Amino acid sequence: MTRYFCELAYLGGEGVVGDVAVDVEGGEITAVSAGATRLPGDVPLGGLTLPGFANAHSHAFHRVLRGRTERTGTFWSWREQMYAVASALDPDLYRRLARAVFAEMVLAGFSAVGEFHYLHHAEGGRRYADPNEMGVAVCDAARDSGIRLTLLDACYLEGGPGEPPRGAQLRFSDGDVDTWQGRVEALRTAVDGDVLVGAASHSLRAVPPRAAAEVAGWAGALGLPFHVHVSEQPAENEAVLGAYGAVPVALLADGGALGRSTTVVHATHLDPAGVRMLGGSGTTVCMCPTTERALGDGIGPAAALAAAGCPIALGTDSQSIIDPFEEARALELDERLASVSRGRFTTAALLDAAGAAGHAAIGWPRAGRLAPGAPADLVAVSLSSVRLAGAGPGCALEHAVFAAGAPDVTDVVVSGRRVVEGGRHVLVEDVAGELAGAVAAVARAAGLGC
Repeated sequence: MTRYFCELAYLGGEGVVGDVAVDVEGGEITAVSAGATRLPGDVPLGGLTLPGFANAHSHAFHRVLRGRTERTGTFWSWREQMYAVASALDPDLYRRLARAVFAEMVLAGFSAVGEFHYLHHAEGGRRYADPNEMGVAVCDAARDSGIRLTLLDACYLEGGPGEPPRGAQLRFSDGDVDTWQGRVEALRTAVDGDVLVGAASHSLRAVPPRAAAEVAGWAGALGLPFHVHVSEQPAENEAVLGAYGAVPVALLADGGALGRSTTVVHATHLDPAGVRMLGGSGTTVCMCPTTERALGDGIGPAAALAAAGCPIALGTDSQSIIDPFEEARALELDERLASVSRGRFTTAALLDAAGAAGHAAIGWPRAGRLAPGAPADLVAVSLSSVRLAGAGPGCALEHAVFAAGAPDVTDVVVSGRRVVEGGRHVLVEDVAGELAGAVAAVARAAGLGC
């Protein structure tokens, strides 16, 4: 057993408590005691200790595009550069890149990630000897970086409604749902440890509604999370409406694909009926504020969705920045811009979105809280940096959520394993160096500048 002694800790509600002992055994929290006395052998965690954050929506390979797509263009021109990166990756390079990206996430305080994985095959759609070689590379990368992984294996069938996949899209497609399902079932038997294989339909642009319902039904029968991109762009809504006579949320509802095991990603451009459908079904909405603003997607109706009954989760998506504090406060700050009013989300609600709701969305419902029976995920945040200097216990939580950044994370424990100590990743010796090398290698192969 290991006992951590936290100077301050967040145990729920709207405040923090001092002198908190957290007993850990077998990767789980066995006891939490506030107002405790520090004992010899305790592992001290200074500053404020929070539950581990969940990155509920990630595309690790998009990290290569950070800073390379900012000068001009649209979402659709950005997508072409993303396709160039996808075309450049092989299993070894993907493993190398994903390992470094996941290590960056852990340094920032993420203890779990939902990797929305659609890069399955070799150039031209050719199958590797092991059809899951790319997925295995992602699983290896997560294990080597110390992060808990949900691999959301995405079905991808079309290049647009009624159009065959082309170019890089051929690497994404299994051709039909049965082939996708057979490949994913094989992957599920090949993984172990802190890895869960879930299901996704890329979008209703890439997966027809009937097929998306089949994927959701397969996941539901096995008790697995199901994720799908929904209404990120107006052009997506228009294409789906023109092809199938309804917008994505309505089609998912008609197919029985909404519900508490489903997470729709982005949901930026919804009509009021869509908000009601999602809320009434208890579907989680994963918003990715830093990506949505970087791509010019717009501001989604987060407060309306929460009021309607949707749990809200958060993700880093395209990795324009990897920082759970930035995603959490952006949920509230974007609402302030859109509504011209403050206080749309409480600090506790923002932490829930960044933590417990995100963990539940990717299939780890006990995670995201400092409580007995939860996975032992702890994140210590220094309160002495220039960003947080002056934070007292009475407002430490607000200081952390609205002013902290990834560099303020000093220690991270994932499933009882100390992965970051004193700001240093103990499994990946030089995260910045590994990122620089992997990103440069992929960028060269993809023909990207900068």
